[in-house]
Amino acid sequence: MRAALFALLSSILLTCLPASAQERATLGVGRLFTNDQIGDGQDRWRTGSYALSWMRGTEGTTGLPANPGEVIEYRFAHRILAPADLTTPAPGDRRYAGSASIGAFTHFSRDGVDFSLGGELVAVGPMTGSDAFQDAVHGAFGLPGPSAAVRAAQIPNAVYPTLSLEASRPMVLGGGLVLRPFVQARAGDETYARAGIDLMFGENFSRGITVRDETTGFLYQTLEDAPGKGLSFIAGYDAAKVFSSAWLPEPAYGLTPLRHRLRAGAHWQGERIGVFYGVAWLGPEFTAQPTDQVVGAVQLQMRF
Repeated sequence: MRAALFALLSSILLTCLPASAQERATLGVGRLFTNDQIGDGQDRWRTGSYALSWMRGTEGTTGLPANPGEVIEYRFAHRILAPADLTTPAPGDRRYAGSASIGAFTHFSRDGVDFSLGGELVAVGPMTGSDAFQDAVHGAFGLPGPSAAVRAAQIPNAVYPTLSLEASRPMVLGGGLVLRPFVQARAGDETYARAGIDLMFGENFSRGITVRDETTGFLYQTLEDAPGKGLSFIAGYDAAKVFSSAWLPEPAYGLTPLRHRLRAGAHWQGERIGVFYGVAWLGPEFTAQPTDQVVGAVQLQMRF
């Protein structure tokens, strides 16, 4: 099993490599942290995540190349999904789940269409250490962590090879506004088809290379020297038809017909420091979920 997974990831990496090898350099590192405590102040469902994107490519690259494989994003992510009550969940609420993933993606642009293509290995279950980590963090702040019963009932250990593709078409509206409709497909830990739109203003989102956060849908900048100083804004909406989910296994859970997300945020860029904060409204993901939730997202970039 491990050999097969290693072979899959190796083939993804090799596929992403350009035909003519060039010396690669680090182009930037993008990060995004999300948590519902900095959104609606709750601690439930899509409760927290952290994504790190390490961008590699030809030195001097400032935007999307024309060919796949010229820029490679190595992505590392950790996510925690939890019931609304960490000690005594309501019957039918989602099971606790922690996931950790590593993957590689290539980003490029052809004929005005931007593409992102790649794959990940998504590990889930107690082996990720998510329950122990959350218990320690909550304990440090005097908050209850996941109970023994919640931890015992969590989604079990598994590894899901996952592939994803996104295509978008930026359209300049004038006055600094850019409209960016997109479609996205994913197969693996969750299998879905998604369509949406982003509205962007300012250089942090219209320049460089942005990648999409899996939890909120926010685009975040990965090239540290790309944006100019000042304020940038982003808003977006998307809907997904989810066909299967390792986090909400059927028939125990009924998936909602469509999964909706709505988001807005602002990025301020100074001489050496950039700060982003946004909020994302996430609609219910399963039929027994009683309400929606609001998740906050933060990015801090520092230039040296």
